[in-house]
Amino acid sequence: MRIAVIGAGIVGVTTAYELAADGHEVIVFERHGSVAAEASFAHAGLVSPGLAACWAAPGAPSGLASALFARHAPLRLRLTGLDPGTLRWGWQWWRGRDAASRRAHALRLHRLAIFSRERLHGITAALRLDYEHSAGVLLLLRNAKEVALAQPGLARLNELGVACTTLDEAQCRGVEPGLSAEAPLHAGIHLPGDEVGNGRQFAYQLRAQAQRLGAQFCFHTRVLRVEAGAPPRVTHVRNPPEEAASAFGADVDPDAARTGPRTVPLPIEPVTEPFDAVVLCAALGASALLRPLGLRLPLLALHGHSITAPLRSDENHPDLGPRSAVVDPRHQVSISRLGSRIRVAGAVEVGGVPQTLYKQPMETLYKVLHDWFPGVAKLGQAQRWKGSQPTLPDGPPVLGRSGRDGVWLNLGHGAHGWALACGSARVLADALGRRVPAIDTEGLGVERLKL
Repeated sequence: MRIAVIGAGIVGVTTAYELAADGHEVIVFERHGSVAAEASFAHAGLVSPGLAACWAAPGAPSGLASALFARHAPLRLRLTGLDPGTLRWGWQWWRGRDAASRRAHALRLHRLAIFSRERLHGITAALRLDYEHSAGVLLLLRNAKEVALAQPGLARLNELGVACTTLDEAQCRGVEPGLSAEAPLHAGIHLPGDEVGNGRQFAYQLRAQAQRLGAQFCFHTRVLRVEAGAPPRVTHVRNPPEEAASAFGADVDPDAARTGPRTVPLPIEPVTEPFDAVVLCAALGASALLRPLGLRLPLLALHGHSITAPLRSDENHPDLGPRSAVVDPRHQVSISRLGSRIRVAGAVEVGGVPQTLYKQPMETLYKVLHDWFPGVAKLGQAQRWKGSQPTLPDGPPVLGRSGRDGVWLNLGHGAHGWALACGSARVLADALGRRVPAIDTEGLGVERLKL
């Protein structure tokens, strides 16, 4: 089959690889000049099925709604930039907060996340990919109150069969000896089977593997329209590089010399091409393409933030920074080691101007870093980033047929695109190839949204 994939973030790249590995002719359209240029650019890097299931489900974490306007809240609401769609999303989210719905969504997410991690490991081993990664995630609880608040989440982890251990302060410092001795620490929850990895490095390397299988990547290309039918059609146009520049970070491809041409030559005027199938992996950009087809997915932009900086080197203190990843549940901020760098990520906002870096979320990231690992990073060389995470109100992504002829969906992964990408891509490829998926996909289709 000749298949168009729209979007070359981590979800689009993994989808292109899986389809090319199945023998399809794959053409990827991306408006930026490289893969992983937007939401996949500087995300937290966590590959944590347990956290994906517990945090992405509606109503979690407890008390989140009451803290929307707090200075260092895990989620902030900005009144500017809100529209009726945001209010509808909020209403759908609120309606899905009952215990039965939360449990069902958590089970679906966990099933997909576990499969995705297995697929990630399989691809990495088979292709001998070499990207920055390390094992283990440690949740840090500052006092007895936070331990009590963590009990429902811990019960959910146990229910899902996630390998986790409750540690006292000394044991936490044994796992992460670089933690500040001054930081109040009461206990921790260790997830030894979870991990952190550089998803952008992975995307670059997997793109090269997809190209070797024949996939073509059309960068600096904007898709104007998708038409359903037999066959479906895609209308696209060349997007000049100056219009496709990334807002917060250089939009460059360091592996271009080793992975072949950056783009397939394209005419300047819009071109309409027929395909056997079209797969939308374009995150928030998918909404405008689906609307003319009568599909209004309730995708909300949750704006996540991160700081990435080089770690200081000190022979007398070899344990500067985290060994792998720690998570501060109070602020929902993660601190991860990526090779010789440290990444602090979280401080999610709703509303506001997507291209504007506001002061408060950056302050939260710096505060959490200073609390747990003061002075370990060269903050004068820090890269600040903000990216939109398209999220559905019930938590899981939507995978499979759109309900319109020839148009398929791989969308709505929220903050867990990296953790869910490999599994979502394989599920989508199996469905498109009319094979039985490796996992139960109940509750992951577009029909659950009742559009």
